[in-house]
Amino acid sequence: MSTTTAPSALTELTGTYELDPSHSRIGFVARHAMVTKVRGQFNEFAGVVVVDGADLAASTASLTIQAASIDTRNEQRDGHLRSNDFIALEEHPQVTFVSTGVVATGPTSLELTGDLTIKGVTNSVTVPFEFEGAATDPFGNQRVGFEGSVVINRKDYGITWNAALETGGVLVSEKITLEFEISAIKTA
Repeated sequence: MSTTTAPSALTELTGTYELDPSHSRIGFVARHAMVTKVRGQFNEFAGVVVVDGADLAASTASLTIQAASIDTRNEQRDGHLRSNDFIALEEHPQVTFVSTGVVATGPTSLELTGDLTIKGVTNSVTVPFEFEGAATDPFGNQRVGFEGSVVINRKDYGITWNAALETGGVLVSEKITLEFEISAIKTA
């Protein structure tokens, strides 16, 4: 059983936090065949967030995702996504994000801007995040939670493969929603 602790605003979170992969999700959503959505996630990743409550703009975040850990619950599709048609796993085994700026947009919300690198191509993205709260877990760890999402165009990262449909349209959407459900533990 966890109990809520004092931090209730971004300015109260000063410290270094490591992402807890077993309680976090880094996922994505793409339209499939113009009629439905396919959801997936990456199962292996590591990240560090350094929060400066006195000067939120001085805060930093970094994330490294192991591309081989892509999981859409369909092994054939996952294999295709790992291929050169999509993330080119052999040449680009990691997806990375390194922050370049943080702006508070409210007492519990922020925009995190950074360099997202997929398939060797780097573009700047801004992800709006909401601080979901803080708690001390049963092991005495200070935990914080954040959620955010952003839409990117996969063609901006050199991921251009597609298949035309007989009825018009394409098999895979260009726009991909990246989803971040983060639980992070404060380090000593």
